[in-house]
Amino acid sequence: MSGYINTIKDLEAATYGYAGPHGNSVLKAAGVVGGFGTPHDVTSNPFSGATGLGDLYNVLYGQKVWSMLNQEVNALSMLAKRPYTASGWRVLKSRPQGGSSSAFAIGAGATGSAAPAADKIGGVGENAALGTDIPAIAPEYEKLYISPKTVAHLFEFSELGMELAAIDDGVGDIRAIVREDMGKHHAETQQSMLLMPLQRYSDANAANIERNYTSLMKIVSSAAEIAAMYTANLLANSASDGNGTQVDTEVKRLFGTERTVAVASNSVTPDPTASFLDAEVDYGAGYASGNARVLTLSLLNDMIRRIRQNGGNPKVILTGYDTVQKIADLLQSQERFMDRKEIVPTHNGVRGVKGQEVGFRVATYYDIPIIPTKDMPATNGMASQATAMSDLLILDTDHLWLSVMKPTQYFEDGITSGNPFGVGKLGNQGMYRTMGETGCSFFKAQGKITNLKTA
Repeated sequence: MSGYINTIKDLEAATYGYAGPHGNSVLKAAGVVGGFGTPHDVTSNPFSGATGLGDLYNVLYGQKVWSMLNQEVNALSMLAKRPYTASGWRVLKSRPQGGSSSAFAIGAGATGSAAPAADKIGGVGENAALGTDIPAIAPEYEKLYISPKTVAHLFEFSELGMELAAIDDGVGDIRAIVREDMGKHHAETQQSMLLMPLQRYSDANAANIERNYTSLMKIVSSAAEIAAMYTANLLANSASDGNGTQVDTEVKRLFGTERTVAVASNSVTPDPTASFLDAEVDYGAGYASGNARVLTLSLLNDMIRRIRQNGGNPKVILTGYDTVQKIADLLQSQERFMDRKEIVPTHNGVRGVKGQEVGFRVATYYDIPIIPTKDMPATNGMASQATAMSDLLILDTDHLWLSVMKPTQYFEDGITSGNPFGVGKLGNQGMYRTMGETGCSFFKAQGKITNLKTA
């Protein structure tokens, strides 16, 4: 199986067992179905063959179940999907010399140091001696790893419920209806995992949160942001707990290593250490109650510049609907308007599809698609959340992905398949299951703007 799985489409074909030019197409016949008597929403009976049968007609609720919930999964859709082919990867975290920041550092150090002197970066004299005049230098690497996470949702329906749903004023095929709604819920739950606020990783009531996908809010973070959240008491273990209280390990841990945020035994001031694990995060002066800012185009432009300066190439801006509206208002006030672009949430991330009526329409900012999502958190320390505004994630999806070990599959067994003993009940049980985990190979190519308010 692993011998020919190179793309997510290969993985889906191997899992679901379909191939060929028709793919997973399902064809359905269409027809007209009429009821007895005069329909309650028209003045005459359009089905002439059913006249005189008024006693057999009753206004019914109908089989359609209307959803009153917004179950969009834009964050899950736009994230690049890759087959789970390895549990780890290696990253270059520092140059052989010149440090690990975006710019090559020049200082007064020796050859091979983080900030070598200007005459120690490679220029050598005639007949230079190896090992002394030309010392050996080497880059620094780090190994990161993930473990696949299993997301599963089980549901059931009784034999009696299935039978009654097919008669009277029932919904018809209750299995099909519940299966569809549970499928949406399964996807929506995965999106919720991807946008889980970083503070939740310190929640004592969520001791097993590591069983979820690693959140984008945790991946796109930094030691400095964690320290600021600790100081502002946004974490369960924080400055208000007294001297020496350490940041919860689960907040710092990421892909087999940790961001370094130390607190001295006689202090409540955390000491963050910058590293290759740090994304670009703009939270202002801090997360204290009075530090929230109003979003400006300068904040957004500065973040895009910093990411590009680091070597990243932003592919998508993910934020809440309120922030999208704020960006539009800012542009309109300057007599500029947001561009529009057709994009499709494909297996390889977000890509443009010019001139085709496919996908969904989104606004763009400097040609970067802006995708709104209802689940984007608003990270801040304000006493009242009435004026809080959603965070922004500026992502380079070439280096950020969802590794899929097993794509979503549906399983069902029970009395309708002749095996009530398998589920132990007079009914059926169904389950959706997905296996995967998020990954990132270039943290400085990812950005986040937080601590925003409406006015």
